Amino acid sequence: MQTGTKEGCAEGDCGACTVVLGELVDGKIRCRSVNTCILFMGTLDGKEIRTVESLGTPNAPHEIQKLVAEKHGSQCGFCTPGIVMSLVALQADGMSKTRENIDEALAGNLCRCTGYGPIIDAAMAMGPGAQPDNNSEQLATLQHDEMIKLSATIYGIDKRFYIPKTLEQLAELTTEHPDATLLAGGTDIGLWVTKHHKTLHTIIYLGNVAELSTTSQTEDAVHIGAGVKYTDAITKLGVFYPHMDTVIRRIGAAQVRNLGTIGGNIANGSPIGDMPPLLIAAGAKLVLQSLEGERTISLEDYFIDYGKQDLRKGEIVKSIIVPKPGIHQNYYAYKISKRFESDISAVCMAMSFDLVDGVCSTVRIAYGGMAATPKRAAAAEKILEGNDWTEKNIRSAMGALSADFTPIDDMRATKNYRMQVAQNLILKAFLEDRSGNALHVLGANA
Repeated sequence: MQTGTKEGCAEGDCGACTVVLGELVDGKIRCRSVNTCILFMGTLDGKEIRTVESLGTPNAPHEIQKLVAEKHGSQCGFCTPGIVMSLVALQADGMSKTRENIDEALAGNLCRCTGYGPIIDAAMAMGPGAQPDNNSEQLATLQHDEMIKLSATIYGIDKRFYIPKTLEQLAELTTEHPDATLLAGGTDIGLWVTKHHKTLHTIIYLGNVAELSTTSQTEDAVHIGAGVKYTDAITKLGVFYPHMDTVIRRIGAAQVRNLGTIGGNIANGSPIGDMPPLLIAAGAKLVLQSLEGERTISLEDYFIDYGKQDLRKGEIVKSIIVPKPGIHQNYYAYKISKRFESDISAVCMAMSFDLVDGVCSTVRIAYGGMAATPKRAAAAEKILEGNDWTEKNIRSAMGALSADFTPIDDMRATKNYRMQVAQNLILKAFLEDRSGNALHVLGANA
């Protein structure tokens, strides 16, 4: 018997394998769409998975299944189960049926033959409200406080999977197994298995450590646990940095943002990760944890060189401290990629500065995709610091970028394209600020 859930791209892009993941949050089940092709089985402990088979039958289809059929939203049908499950997640989470929400929910589902018009018609015709929460009591009985240790020998290869519940347990495990793979959302690590066919001997899953999944605020800053997912971080950071909200919504698609974590995007040290330049420009700090205790460093200092980070033996990324913007602070962020969603940046830029009486100060300009690590544009910053906010000075800063970066050619962009785009993004920020139509930060004292 063939299942409805299909493996298409095997990298979390096409959405053919989409299911609805249910997690117990404050006594109720929260439903989210996720890609199962890069989802590790051990991460599902205490959770609920709903596939297309759980919805209805040919004689008694679910409302969404019926609407997709009636509105001619399916041709070959390969992608249809994933599309249906994305719409089920949208409905089950109680999201309103706006075109914006529907487009965002479907952005991670590729359909090459039907076209999205009929699918969107079906989505617009969905009934309101969430699905009944029938399994919350059952899920509650599956919750536990003890650490899980799984081991098996598969084809002669010993494998171990640990699920700690506390930071102390996690610190002990990372000390005991320094070569273990630390797994959070798996949106990157999953591809190590599906695309690179890596054998991961020891995995430590971070998703059940409560301290890593919490957010809090002080008068001056937002504290984001390393295990907080993009979907949840948007609401915490976007209220202070609207441009950051806009870029985060372009990281992957809903299925990726529902699994991927802020800390994971930082910890892997990628030079093209989108979160580091956004956070570096905001002046973020990183809290690192080990058995020896905590230490806090500037986020920009975490990235030493390509593939090398300031992470000592046994340390993990615990949280990110993001300062709330000041009353005079301006913040702009842009992502340039070939596709709007589900694409890696050619260049990502974030720029923050204070502007008082036309004079620029506290300038921070950070880029991804321009060097071996996420990096600040020191020469460009120096030109703007303490000087008038004028086009002449902006163009001087644009020219200074050639002293800050020597970009490379690769499959995403040429070095010349990267440099021209990087320069133009500084000008774009200036023009948006001058036009008065930009999204401005919410000053902490406003």
